Amino acid sequence: MTDFFKGIPQIRYEGPQTTNEFAFRHYNPEEVVAGKTLAEHLRFAIAWWHSFAWPGGDPFGGQTLQRPWFGDTLDLAKLKADVAFEMFDILQAPFFCFHDADIRPEGKDFAENTRNLKAIVDYIGEKMTGSNTKLLWGTANLFSHRRFMSGAATNPDPEVFAWSAATVKTCMDATLQLGGQNYVLWGGREGYETLLNTDLTQEAEHAGRFLQMVVEYKHKIGFKGAILIEPKPQEPSKHQYDYDVATVYGFLKRFGLEGEVKVNIEQGHAILAGHSFEHELALAASLGIFGSIDMNRNDYQSGWDTDQFPDSVPEMARAYYEVLRAGGFTTGGTNFDAKIRRQSLDPEDLILAHVGAMDVCARALKAAAAALEDGGLEAQRRARYAGWETEEAKAMLGSDLASIEAMVREKGINPEPRSGRQERLENLWNRFV
Repeated sequence: MTDFFKGIPQIRYEGPQTTNEFAFRHYNPEEVVAGKTLAEHLRFAIAWWHSFAWPGGDPFGGQTLQRPWFGDTLDLAKLKADVAFEMFDILQAPFFCFHDADIRPEGKDFAENTRNLKAIVDYIGEKMTGSNTKLLWGTANLFSHRRFMSGAATNPDPEVFAWSAATVKTCMDATLQLGGQNYVLWGGREGYETLLNTDLTQEAEHAGRFLQMVVEYKHKIGFKGAILIEPKPQEPSKHQYDYDVATVYGFLKRFGLEGEVKVNIEQGHAILAGHSFEHELALAASLGIFGSIDMNRNDYQSGWDTDQFPDSVPEMARAYYEVLRAGGFTTGGTNFDAKIRRQSLDPEDLILAHVGAMDVCARALKAAAAALEDGGLEAQRRARYAGWETEEAKAMLGSDLASIEAMVREKGINPEPRSGRQERLENLWNRFV
């Protein structure tokens, strides 16, 4: 045991009336809601990069956090893993997520990176044998190092493409070794800063082929989990090719991958794209590519991705309503892609940020489940489209414009608008949140 979290007890459920800040008020992992426990519904995961690797910087200032494991040695990487699993135990977290660069020291070349990754993955595997925490997903960091300044799969330099492909291969191997249930790709530098030096067609073709290789390798090694793309519109690139769910789906269709790849949707990224979180979730479900979520929130007055912990039950309830309407998570889950504020220096801050977020998500999930079980919203949704249930309406979709015009003339069709009833639906929704 390390002494980083010394004196912090394991967080247990004590109910809404407790005054103990080191306790869950709403997240009871064993509570059954809509046929599953909250633990099974929510599938919480801790993000290695924000919780253990983030130094506390922002666009205008550098490091504020001092951690005893910061540094570029395997011993310090192992200390980081020790602290991580202590935190997982304190929170009773069922899952974690990582990038390769979060868990291993940076080497002088690809071979050393691979050796370092293998060594720390073996060590994490040993830690997992004595833990209830599993790997939700792994991924490769193909954006932080200066070699990726012009992209990874879309880089004009074929050597960077090769390095990136080889790195993803090692990270998929690591994810498989640790029993990961998904593999995620986030194209932080897959985009452009200026069209003056960009060949959009070639970069798209390279990105498509790269993803095809990922899917091919998944099947070659027998990885049974989902391949996920995480959409984001901008920052760090001016325009990123995985802008939002709709854009990603178009990309997948273009390269014949819509049946192989799903999406990992982040709340903050949805906001940056000009959407709501629930819009992106509903669209992904509609398109058949919903996979998993990164849970956080953005500062709505800020122009960048602030990755704050969620604190709004009504906002998160809208999101979980769409998750439940989609059938809930299968291999996916709720990953806290969120970081404490750069002024929050104490170990207690890191624990309590997750405690509060887990409670918010539990309250939101329960509200969403109650609304769905009530059935009022879905009944009114069905009623709005009830006219399309007639045989005549269905036949019209298989008809043609000339025949429809003749029908309109013959029947004297002259429709009047019907109310969308938005306010009464909002009132109904607010009964639950």
